[in-house]
Amino acid sequence: MTLLRDHDLARAFDHASHTYDRLTALHPGYRSGLLRSAHRLRLPRGGRGLRVLDLGCGTGASTRALLRAAPHARITAVDASVGMLDRARAKRWPPNVRFLHRSAEDLAVTDDDGSYDAVFAAYLFRNVAVPGEVLGAVRSLLRPGGRLLVHEYSLSGSAVHRAVWNTVCRGVIVPVGTLTGNRELYHHLWRSVLTFDTAPVFAQRMTRAGFPFVRTVPVSGWQAGIVHVFLARRGAGSTGPEAS
Repeated sequence: MTLLRDHDLARAFDHASHTYDRLTALHPGYRSGLLRSAHRLRLPRGGRGLRVLDLGCGTGASTRALLRAAPHARITAVDASVGMLDRARAKRWPPNVRFLHRSAEDLAVTDDDGSYDAVFAAYLFRNVAVPGEVLGAVRSLLRPGGRLLVHEYSLSGSAVHRAVWNTVCRGVIVPVGTLTGNRELYHHLWRSVLTFDTAPVFAQRMTRAGFPFVRTVPVSGWQAGIVHVFLARRGAGSTGPEAS
């Protein structure tokens, strides 16, 4: 089965949106992991006076994590799936949170250059066709010194971690997706992780895109070696990203 991209992937998420929160609630550490990552941005003063972009917000779990870590920040949450956004918007939010329908690939054509103090992207980059281009667009959105945190399924490169991922997908993720009528999306999740950059390769991709110092942190629990957190800052220089 081929990977889903662009409108096909957005439609698959639209279809899955009504069961997505229930499924992630069964995922050990899903929400607590996002909260730990949001705190890793270390936004000062609870985010007061800062603008934060939640890129690929889904049903709002990452947005909620950002709000808890930086309750005073102005948070803009975007996603390409209308169905996921509808689920997110239906929840209760304070006035400093807004949701926009926008894909990651559209970032390069916005007028938001230099507008954000931080960008948070959870489970996004393996789903875009050209990650380097999206990273370059993200860099342009950040002010000099602005912070980027990527929380992503990115395997360590170890055969053991790859085998664990395959076992979990065959035994849990794809069967559950099939029961909910979303087999295609959860099969995509399985395959997208296997074909995406390993953690060292993605860190190098971030560096090429204009983030000179990238810190890679593995998560704990059963996802160790499967999910990694990548932390970086936009440098003050004007040199643009390399093509990747």
